[in-house]
Amino acid sequence: MSCVHYRFQSRLTYDSLQFEGLNISAGELKRQIMRSKRLKFCQLKISNAQTDEEYTDDALIPKNTSVIIRRIPAAGLKSSNRRFVGHQAGRWREPSPRADPSLLSLEQLLKTENLAEAKASEEDKLKAVMYQSSLCYYSSRAAAPLRTSAFGRAQGFPAASCWRWTTQTERES
Repeated sequence: MSCVHYRFQSRLTYDSLQFEGLNISAGELKRQIMRSKRLKFCQLKISNAQTDEEYTDDALIPKNTSVIIRRIPAAGLKSSNRRFVGHQAGRWREPSPRADPSLLSLEQLLKTENLAEAKASEEDKLKAVMYQSSLCYYSSRAAAPLRTSAFGRAQGFPAASCWRWTTQTERES
């Protein structure tokens, strides 16, 4: 049994693909990799790991060769590289001037319990949802910079001396 060692460009480790004969065509290698990795809706580019020579579909790849696989979106499909960037601490923008003054501000939305029925822009509702959902993952002290950055000022947090542990005073009494 012969084999070709391959790895995807984003991976560190090589996988092996076994085949019969002295060489395998690049097209057959692509089909077998797509079948074994269950890939759909993409094309693969195969290049030699040592020489960076790119193989066409009809090129023959000798046994025991190391190749690098690159995934490319299929023709007609957009790349899925864009990711939704959620809440990032310190990245709040100031609210833009609104055309309708009856809409709630972001500061009022953060205190609202039912955001679905609140009268505000969708952008501000999403910001409020992301902010409120992230609060449970932070302690109240860690959330202070988030609240400060949301409005540009502190929101009535106790002084730093209040955060000290009270175990020492409890032991003295």
